[in-house]
Amino acid sequence: FKLPSDSFKYLGWCDIEEHDVRGNQLHCPRVREGPSKEELFFRGEEHTLKKRKQVTDTEKWQKKLQENWENCAELNLSFQDLGDLYQVENFKRILQRLIRVEKLWLVDNSLTDLSAIRLPRCRELNVNKNYFTSFKQLPKIPQIQHLSLAENNIMTLSGISDFRHTPLESLILKRNPCEFQERYRQLVFSSLPNLKMLDGIPKLPEDCSPPDIKVFFKMCTIL
Repeated sequence: FKLPSDSFKYLGWCDIEEHDVRGNQLHCPRVREGPSKEELFFRGEEHTLKKRKQVTDTEKWQKKLQENWENCAELNLSFQDLGDLYQVENFKRILQRLIRVEKLWLVDNSLTDLSAIRLPRCRELNVNKNYFTSFKQLPKIPQIQHLSLAENNIMTLSGISDFRHTPLESLILKRNPCEFQERYRQLVFSSLPNLKMLDGIPKLPEDCSPPDIKVFFKMCTIL
């Protein structure tokens, strides 16, 4: 059965008349953009566009300015439920406009590859609970200081050395397959000498030993 809100299914806050809310004033916006007429036709939902007026180029430009993504310093785009391709494309379009964002949360968005995205000022990035399988799939983040990748599917530490020339201080890789790799902490700290904290634990003396040197422990047997 259709709900009373069905006619507003593909509307964003920019489509609501008589308001002055800007994109960087939303604490946790939902990224949505309606599908094309062809897609609605095949879905049997072409009637949803009948109530929407034609948008001029001037109105499109005003709407883009109203979004104001370029001036966002902190943004939470978590739990977007990106189920359709047009939602993913619109989501990446917004990420490409975040040229000044410093803190960004993208938790639980089923993301697989953001390698084409560049976040030049991002210092804190949280992409927990996504589907990344490699460090190569992360966005370009040259100023990153705190990176959280918990609960992804990163198999190996290949590519982690790309962050050697960044000011990365804290890294979280909990609940990734690479966490079970032999001498995991030693390998991470040897690849990232400037790293101070891994998985919430500060750098320990035993983490500084070269990964190819085995650590022998003294054992005492009580008879």
